[in-house]
Amino acid sequence: MSVEKELEARSGGVCELCGSSEGLSVLEVAPSDGSAEQSIYVCSTCRDQIENPENMDETHFNCLNDSMWSEVPAVAVMSYRVLNALGRQDLIDMMYMEDDIKAWADAGLKSQLNSAVVKDSNGVVLNAGDSVVIIKDLEVKGAGFTAKRGTTVKNITIPQDVPDHVEGRVNGTKIYLKTEFLKKV
Repeated sequence: MSVEKELEARSGGVCELCGSSEGLSVLEVAPSDGSAEQSIYVCSTCRDQIENPENMDETHFNCLNDSMWSEVPAVAVMSYRVLNALGRQDLIDMMYMEDDIKAWADAGLKSQLNSAVVKDSNGVVLNAGDSVVIIKDLEVKGAGFTAKRGTTVKNITIPQDVPDHVEGRVNGTKIYLKTEFLKKV
């Protein structure tokens, strides 16, 4: 039986990440030997966003709330990697994977080393995963709310393409924050 036929049978003819039945194809979960155990069946939308992370749409990947619990290791690994790319540490922290599956998931993550050093308002170096406190009320353009002084932002990420900014969630919305208005906790 071909890998595609095995995956189609395993998935019930739908994307193993989002459940769509449009434009399905095999996606190997690297490092892979090409077997069905190390591949997933995905729709064209999921495939495009996984292969082009700069196009990743977080709202599309709300489906990972379900697929991250898959008993199929390759699906769990890909869910982990996409959640990592989206900076969804809250969901990653809920996941449980055996040590060998976790090692496989980590092996495929791109290095997130940032050559630029990002510092808070006091000159303290900030790293991905740190928590910071907002030191000034900040109007969030386009979101219709103000990030209040004293708000703690946990599990920040350091974007490589936007200097002197960090990315984090305030009021459930992912936003960029200028480091000059932050203090490391």
